[in-house]
Amino acid sequence: MPSSSQCPHQPYCEMREQTDMRFISQLTRNTFAIILAGGRGTRLKQLTDFRSKPAVPFAGKFRIIDFTLSNCVNSGIRKIGVATQYKAHSLIRHIQRGWSFLDGRFDEFIQLLPAQQQIDETQWYQGTADAVYQNIHFLRRYAPDHVLVVAGDHIYKMDYGRMLAHHVQHHADMTVACIDVPLADAREFGVMGIDGSGRVIDFVEKPQHPPAIPGRPDRALASMGVYIFNTAFLLEQLERDARTPGSSRDFGKDIIPHIVPRHRVYAHRFADSCIGGSDLDKPYWRDVGTIDAYWEANMEMTKVTPELNLYDRDWPIWTYQEQMPPAKFVFDDDDRRGFAVDSLIAGGCIISGATVKRSLLFTSVNVHSWASVEDSVILPGVDVGRHAVIRRCVIDKQCRIPEGMQIGVDPEVDRKRFHVSPGGVTLVTAEMLGQGAAPGQHG
Repeated sequence: MPSSSQCPHQPYCEMREQTDMRFISQLTRNTFAIILAGGRGTRLKQLTDFRSKPAVPFAGKFRIIDFTLSNCVNSGIRKIGVATQYKAHSLIRHIQRGWSFLDGRFDEFIQLLPAQQQIDETQWYQGTADAVYQNIHFLRRYAPDHVLVVAGDHIYKMDYGRMLAHHVQHHADMTVACIDVPLADAREFGVMGIDGSGRVIDFVEKPQHPPAIPGRPDRALASMGVYIFNTAFLLEQLERDARTPGSSRDFGKDIIPHIVPRHRVYAHRFADSCIGGSDLDKPYWRDVGTIDAYWEANMEMTKVTPELNLYDRDWPIWTYQEQMPPAKFVFDDDDRRGFAVDSLIAGGCIISGATVKRSLLFTSVNVHSWASVEDSVILPGVDVGRHAVIRRCVIDKQCRIPEGMQIGVDPEVDRKRFHVSPGGVTLVTAEMLGQGAAPGQHG
């Protein structure tokens, strides 16, 4: 397919003069976003035994997918499809409860796209490209100018409107959002080789010898899994790939390597479209794909000034919120005092004569007298018994920690019963405690 010879949206591109303002225009209104939210996230171990990675709770009240959905809505992209597959019940329930506020009368919606074997009745989604291809009828029905394809399992704040403007200004067929990483770390990503204009001239998946950024031999551009396509071009490439024998139906492995030498593909630097953060020279983006990474990203939220600003009213993170009473702290005796410091405590929690330090407590967590919780992530509905000690833990939903139990104190003891990560973080689920599944536990 020949590349565009002119920019039909140039007037809209010229509207945005200040880089610190959201770019909401006809570009974003005529864009359809497909969020790929079907991944299991096996490196999160038992935390994803009953939920997909995008549905994993994060930062005291959110789900991971809330960040991508909020980026879309805040950017002005209001036609959104969410492709689900692996253990999607809690993810679907969350979206139905918390993301039903878009108004269909204005052609705004979030459409769930579960794997339904729509193209081939013998197969589910085979890869990231196949997840889009199997929903190709939605793209034809709404006929957007552009399609945003984005993973739903990363934590970041980004104005996709700025990326769209960059895409149109460069007459690109496809644009890939990239983060600047040390060359040594680039082996874990798909890496873009670019020329002086930012055009992608090479793409390699998890290379042993990553191409460096021109003029910066110690840095590389790594793909964020955020892509913008001209719609007609995307449809053509999906259909071509579907006819290609042996293709794994994946953007990173098949689509991008094919089109880079043949079409106009540009890299868009995340630093040009990131929102907020305490250090704009180091744009905030996290892949919380391991227990250690998940724990560390949550712990960052307890700092005095976290790198990710959750208090930005201009770019809010939307989510489903249960109607809960305020958090409660009781007892002020010398031998038992209910308090929390350097912590995030959600509604419905009761800290009853217990100590909480540098931790995140999600909704309806009870911590009983003389218990101690430090450096831990406690998911909704957990009950911590009297005199219990919790250190460097991730405690899954609805766990009931018995009175006097110590977790995170002796790793060798923990390994006999729980999962201990390479970084020394202990993951605890109800099944590990022999408690089985309580109503509403999983998800």
